Amino acid sequence: VKLKNLFGLSNPPLMLTDKEVQETTGAYPGSCGPVGLQIPIYADTGVSGFKNFIVGANKDGFHMRNVNFNRDFKITQIADLRLTREGDRCPKCEGSLQSVRGIEVGHVFYLGTKYSIAMNASFLAQDGTSKPMEMGCYGIGITRTVQAAIEQSHDKDGIIWPLSIAPIQIHICLLDPLDEEVKQAAEIIYSELKSHGVDCLLDDRDERAGVKFKDADLIGAPLRINVGARALKSGELELVIRQTKETRKIQVAQCVDEAMSFIRAGRSSAMTPRMTL
Repeated sequence: VKLKNLFGLSNPPLMLTDKEVQETTGAYPGSCGPVGLQIPIYADTGVSGFKNFIVGANKDGFHMRNVNFNRDFKITQIADLRLTREGDRCPKCEGSLQSVRGIEVGHVFYLGTKYSIAMNASFLAQDGTSKPMEMGCYGIGITRTVQAAIEQSHDKDGIIWPLSIAPIQIHICLLDPLDEEVKQAAEIIYSELKSHGVDCLLDDRDERAGVKFKDADLIGAPLRINVGARALKSGELELVIRQTKETRKIQVAQCVDEAMSFIRAGRSSAMTPRMTL
């Protein structure tokens, strides 16, 4: 791509085959060099300050020592040509390049004048002439952001949604769906949370508690509320934080308030918070 840009080509240039290198220089790759070649020679900025270096002698198995620019061969142009790699020295300080993995969730494209010319989008330059606008575009990929969040926030049991982008903020597990008192309590909690603008899921399937807990972990809502007959009789419900698997007992009357405290704390923080009860 750098060569393509340097020469103004429409497509990146093709690399020569080993045989074509031999036909051009007299030697195969590893033994070819710039001295004596009758072709334009381009040098990367990284070697522009070299002195007394070694190059191929354009004869297989032979090399030349103490070669220098201008004395032994002429440079057509010095340009930024090579790909950077970890450990490269910084051209402005004593530091070196470190490589880390990243996830691309957005992009920036330089469009130049390709579309402005087609759309006749121009401006009046300082010299009074009309020139096409230089254009660019940028954007953030919604699906890429979701994928990146899941890749960075999960465990062996499933997704751990950050509260800020969670499709379901609170997962309510109704553990005894055939018990009318328990069902009514779960539906009241669900309705109150919905009235506060919280995205909830009420799992009222006729399934075992273990199945519901497993599915809740897989879906990954930040907070889970377990509503069961045994807990309801004791006047307490279970709140489970998905990120830490921390489980707390809370009075039934305080359940919605504590859940809303969790939501408000998460909205004011970049990370899903620990719950303080």
